Amino acid sequence: MPELDSTAKIRLLIVDDHPVVRMGLSTMLKQNQRIIVTGSVDSGESAIHLLEHSDVDIVLLDLRMPGLSGIKTLRSMLKQSSDLKVIVLSSFELDEEIHQTVVAGARGYILKDMPGGEILEAIYRVHSGLTYFPKRITDRLSDRRSRPELSKREIEILELVCRGLTNKEIASALQLSQFTVRNHLNNITSKLEVTDRTEAAFVAIQTGIVSISH
Repeated sequence: MPELDSTAKIRLLIVDDHPVVRMGLSTMLKQNQRIIVTGSVDSGESAIHLLEHSDVDIVLLDLRMPGLSGIKTLRSMLKQSSDLKVIVLSSFELDEEIHQTVVAGARGYILKDMPGGEILEAIYRVHSGLTYFPKRITDRLSDRRSRPELSKREIEILELVCRGLTNKEIASALQLSQFTVRNHLNNITSKLEVTDRTEAAFVAIQTGIVSISH
């Protein structure tokens, strides 16, 4: 196990579309002599552009942003720099979002309402090569991993169900037969352990399988 380095400087980028969050984090972190805040941006696109011209060790990344989503930003950043360490910053504890961040390569997941000391601990641990997932997050991750995986097509159909489309409208939108759509919906309700499409839509939104705009 890597040892925690208590002296190394940490170059850090904050990515969040809320000015108050960026300001609060930046103010807190700049008081720490080990941390150098190299930038504070409001979008995934800006973060990716900044990484092309700046040396960064750790990114604090909001998951829900207009434009390029947090997950897509995460994938793009790690494709651009495999050595980069990303800690997801979120106001939500949704099973699917947590699962997707881990699959995409996040090294930590912290909540915006956590105390400053816990946020610093996450940064230190991740910078030293460890991971940081609080117990409440690992519990969510464990719950998610116990469920069968939805296929890409099933998620597409579930997203349209959440938007209120009928089977006929879904079939038309995806160029499928209504019979195929009905079969996919049967598989979805079985995997999610729900009884109908309405309950499936509710579970999809509550767990983060389908994201709703904010």
